[in-house]
Amino acid sequence: MNFAPILAALALGADAVAFVAIAPGYPGTTAEAQASMDAFAAALGAQAGWPAGSVVAAYYEKDGPGLERLQKADAALAMVALPLFLQQADAFKLEARLVAAQKGAGPTEVWALVAKKGRLGSPAALAGWQVNSIAGYAPAFVRGTALGGWGPVPASTKVVQSNQVLSSLRKAAAGENIAVLLDGTQAAALSTLPFAAELEVVARSAPLPSGVLVTVGKRLSPDRWKVLDGALRKLGETPTGLAALEAIRLQGFLPLDPTTLAAARKAYAAAK
Repeated sequence: MNFAPILAALALGADAVAFVAIAPGYPGTTAEAQASMDAFAAALGAQAGWPAGSVVAAYYEKDGPGLERLQKADAALAMVALPLFLQQADAFKLEARLVAAQKGAGPTEVWALVAKKGRLGSPAALAGWQVNSIAGYAPAFVRGTALGGWGPVPASTKVVQSNQVLSSLRKAAAGENIAVLLDGTQAAALSTLPFAAELEVVARSAPLPSGVLVTVGKRLSPDRWKVLDGALRKLGETPTGLAALEAIRLQGFLPLDPTTLAAARKAYAAAK
């Protein structure tokens, strides 16, 4: 009898490691993504050399349900959007470990503020305006991390969470007092809109991590994290792992630039 899988399972403990992906405002639902998340979990567990079922995974497109899942004791590993990380790092004791590099985009992205051409010449002109963004649930990210380098955003500017990007851009192009903060992927598609000529990018962020791979508190021992760290970094080196990454729109997990993250955190804290 082969006792290796049994011994490995005992070493892991009774509970599987839960990988929680939270990307508020992004496409897909928990149910729609489950098959891809199951494949990712299986590939990660296999890459780590752990028994089948040692890693489970789920995706949440809303911060509320995602954070509720993160409260459970088995949620030891998470992939979160940068605004959510900045907002919840202290509350959940999140430690940034790696960058989740988006497929076709790389480890960083630049956020862009878009408005009707000629209407926003400075941050002060945003007084009384509304800024719509998928990151609107974290106003300090919008005001500080994304736009702080442009200048102070007036207190009267309302920051709103919205994934209705096309509708928001149409309103901006029509002359409403609305600006739209786009992530890197959305900004890249701006020129394809039929009304793109009516819009302009008035401010850009510094390059920011496109997603953050974190550990949650001390739910993973150093030894278990070491194994998962190596597995995550090498996941794209096998056909199964690469397919699993592509299914969740990632190209891989890469080293985190601590200087870039520290600057993002400083700007966020200043805007709170």
